[in-house]
Amino acid sequence: MSVHVAAVDAPERRGGWTTNTDRRLAILESPVRSVLEPHLESLSNTDRITLVPDAHYPFHPSTGMVTDPAVVGSTAAVLRARTEADVAVAGMTDDRIAFDRAAGYLGYPSVLERFDTELVDLADESRRDRVVSVADQQLSVSVPERLLESAVVVVPSLRPTRDGPVAGGMRTLGRLAATVADADLTAIGATRAIEPAFSVLDATAAYGGDPIAADTLVVGPIPQVDAIGASLLGRSLEDDPVLRHTLGADESAITVESAAGDDVDLTALRRRIPDGELPPPDDTHPAVSTAYRLYAAVAGDAVPPQLEQRR
Repeated sequence: MSVHVAAVDAPERRGGWTTNTDRRLAILESPVRSVLEPHLESLSNTDRITLVPDAHYPFHPSTGMVTDPAVVGSTAAVLRARTEADVAVAGMTDDRIAFDRAAGYLGYPSVLERFDTELVDLADESRRDRVVSVADQQLSVSVPERLLESAVVVVPSLRPTRDGPVAGGMRTLGRLAATVADADLTAIGATRAIEPAFSVLDATAAYGGDPIAADTLVVGPIPQVDAIGASLLGRSLEDDPVLRHTLGADESAITVESAAGDDVDLTALRRRIPDGELPPPDDTHPAVSTAYRLYAAVAGDAVPPQLEQRR
């Protein structure tokens, strides 16, 4: 299966971001539909679809550090219109914050209610163990049952992890699984146990040391989409154990096609994305504070507590 890319034509977005949800959804409607179209056949016989975004606290979507809820909402709208499946968006409560609160800060409820799409906390779901082969060893992976019993579409943001490699769809799934292995093997094992239908890379806003309006969507098989994400961030695929073990000798076989007829210059986009690390873990990055306060002032939403404390 080929990887498809689409450009998000958004000349009216000031600095690449608008707080107006209706406007973001309108901007995304056509490119999301066009980039999903070649991949919808794989979902034709399913009765339940679970979208898994990169949704962690406390980053605002304008930073590129988390998936824009408007991308997820637009994806849900297409899936509901083109399939007969129930669609849900899933995340997991962690030791920092409940998933429903994190989703609320990110703006998911107001977007998803438009498309009759529910939020699901996988921490409340029962789990099932799957044994998969990873790096010549058998690995037992504990995975939420919902992700085994529905078609899964991963919607990661374009950003690096704290250790440097691309976060991507496989590592997004790995954060929802439990094993005795390290994080990289867990990401591979979770992906093989779940067998996601495809990945939708949200590169409308990206993070590579600083936020950037990349205005791009990439859809296709999860390892290939992760590989493109790594390349856009300037990361070596060979140095990434997740991609090295998953792609193997197939790295050169990735075929990229434009979904909307207009060529997307990924090489030019790579040159535009800064080369840098994540914001420091113990000090909120200025871009996060600025974005959240601007968003809260315009939309009337809450500002995360630690950002209020740093005024």
